[in-house]
Amino acid sequence: MSEHYDDLETRDPEVRERAHFAVVPSLIRHARDKAPGFAKRLAGVEPEAIRDRHALAGLPVLRKGELIDLQKSSLPFGGFAATPTGDLLRVFASPGPIYDPEGRRPDYWRLARALWAAGLRRGELVHNCFAYHFTPAGAMLETAAHAIGCPVFPGGVGNAEGQVKAMHDLKPACYTGTPSFLKIILDKAKEMGVEIASLKRAVVSGEYLPPPLRAELEGRGMRVVNVYASADLGLIAYESKAKEGLIVEEKVLVEIVRPGTGDPVASGEIGEVVVTSFNDDYPLIRFGTGDLSAVLPGTSPCGRTNMRIKGWMGRADQTTKVKGMFVHPAQIADVLKRHKEIAKARLVVDRKDHNDLMTLRCEAAGDATLAARIAESIQAVCKLKGEVELVPPGSLPNDGKVIDDVRKND
Repeated sequence: MSEHYDDLETRDPEVRERAHFAVVPSLIRHARDKAPGFAKRLAGVEPEAIRDRHALAGLPVLRKGELIDLQKSSLPFGGFAATPTGDLLRVFASPGPIYDPEGRRPDYWRLARALWAAGLRRGELVHNCFAYHFTPAGAMLETAAHAIGCPVFPGGVGNAEGQVKAMHDLKPACYTGTPSFLKIILDKAKEMGVEIASLKRAVVSGEYLPPPLRAELEGRGMRVVNVYASADLGLIAYESKAKEGLIVEEKVLVEIVRPGTGDPVASGEIGEVVVTSFNDDYPLIRFGTGDLSAVLPGTSPCGRTNMRIKGWMGRADQTTKVKGMFVHPAQIADVLKRHKEIAKARLVVDRKDHNDLMTLRCEAAGDATLAARIAESIQAVCKLKGEVELVPPGSLPNDGKVIDDVRKND
């Protein structure tokens, strides 16, 4: 049986890129024709002109935090769903709340690819401990397992003792759920003196997987792989057995952009994950996840050729409050656009004697005159005074931070 879910996974990267951008213009037309939110957002855009990543980067980013407010003004989906509610299979609610549609096609969120890469095969029982109520996580993994031909025990969340008994009796091959809950279940099994050795695989998501926790779980006899997915987009990227980065899903297009902007960063630089989803029901175009990551060079040893990202590296929404006023990454991006001499910058927010202080550290060659001009731009954009420190090129860390709030509670 093939190691790969389908031939899409081993395409030449240039063939994949051409295939994606052959579809992007029709995706934009479909979104504008069927989704009023995109009709307004993409007014004036010529779909046929969006044929490469440079052109795509000129479209606005729809950020997750923005979607919460847009949905409030136009329920249930902010005008961004292309399929009428009456034609959907289910509707879910994620924290925010954000309402998420599920269309009627099998494996709607496309997670079967991730389960296959984890080694799951037809007939193996999956013990699914993602939530089945309000949020779609339970349904996301269940429909994926069904697409492969696997039965599912809908364990849901909580009741660790009951989960242990079911695992002992039913002998599932695979756990799906958060890594922290898997640890709780394993600890409970040890406490109860119950054997659940049938579990050989765990597909985890929904929270950060620290290396020590992965090592502990794998030390108990199972292979643990991580999946990056969201209720809005479905599968974004997944680990294979190689465990060298997360491989981007075949039916999405991922960009890494500077937080607060839609501008792609250099390869390897940390930025916000922005996703375009080829989903006719919910055609999210340049959707800002709010997560930080970076492109991992090369291709996976497992033979899958798509882009790899390094996994979750923090949150892109670094908005903070200074002297009672919000300061956003987009404002810092605006300051940079006014001064082409700046290669990179970071706003450091600190506190001295109970007073908030802002210092914009800029990688730029210049003198006090340039620093003074940048300080004037900070005042104009942020409506707050800020100091400017010019630093050598390459001296700022590559961690995706645009605003670094180092204040401690007084």
